[in-house]
Amino acid sequence: MPWLSLVIDSDAEHAEALSEALLELGALSVDLLDADADTPDEQAIFGEPGEPPPGVWQHNRVSALFDSDKDINSILHNASARIGLKQIPEHRIETLADNDWVRLTQSQFEPIPISPRLWIVPTWHTPSDPEAINIVLDPGLAFGTGSHPTTRLCLRWLDSNLRGGETVLDYGCGSGILAIAALKLGAAHAVGVDVDLQAVTASRGNAAANQVKNVRFYLPDDIQQSSYDLVVANILTNPLRMLAPLLANATHRGGRIVLSGILEEQAREIMDIYQQWFVLDTPVFEDGWSCLSGRKR
Repeated sequence: MPWLSLVIDSDAEHAEALSEALLELGALSVDLLDADADTPDEQAIFGEPGEPPPGVWQHNRVSALFDSDKDINSILHNASARIGLKQIPEHRIETLADNDWVRLTQSQFEPIPISPRLWIVPTWHTPSDPEAINIVLDPGLAFGTGSHPTTRLCLRWLDSNLRGGETVLDYGCGSGILAIAALKLGAAHAVGVDVDLQAVTASRGNAAANQVKNVRFYLPDDIQQSSYDLVVANILTNPLRMLAPLLANATHRGGRIVLSGILEEQAREIMDIYQQWFVLDTPVFEDGWSCLSGRKR
């Protein structure tokens, strides 16, 4: 049986209320995403230690899934009226064919070669090279499966530059992939930090699945201040601006920093901020994204 997908563009004021109204009117599920994702206008949603949780994006994309027999136009009209909208918001209705969604989803995630010796392998696949360093990781709620250029850029840096025995801070750890990779590549100890409790939980589970030890994952308010041989932050440009003093203080003198989640055209700005603490290397780019690295003065 096919389903119907209702996709609506909404501002921050109405996005959450509209999502709740659609659920009350029979939506099977509702997703709320940044309508400006993967553009220069992408808005980071993040909280800082001691601050209240952040809100929604300024430009939102609400996606609701319905059974095929539902009157979507009537539902949208009723939902809009419930939350006080005078006009029906801009939207589109799509038909989704019936599929084996588990099999279809899994087919989209093949093992990912990061380098000749480093692979990301979903649990339903057999490693292509059993002798390689294989990180077992499934797509889930937390960012970082190796499919995004920023993750690959950071993983390649780790593969090329870790010498063994380092202490590592992964700030904005997502799935924990960078901390896990660092340990498999020889780091002595790793700490991951994320503002999202689901990411912290996912990271702990992924570390256990990869049988890595000497790693801990925390929310920002739960971690003790310390400094590390290597600090990695694969987040976004806005939080990297604000977190610059914190990340610099977390890096040993002579230690290294790796930054990603930065669009290519934003690299110069971030380099200008961080060069007051670090001697920066030549940036590396892939598919419009940047990876910056440097050594603390």
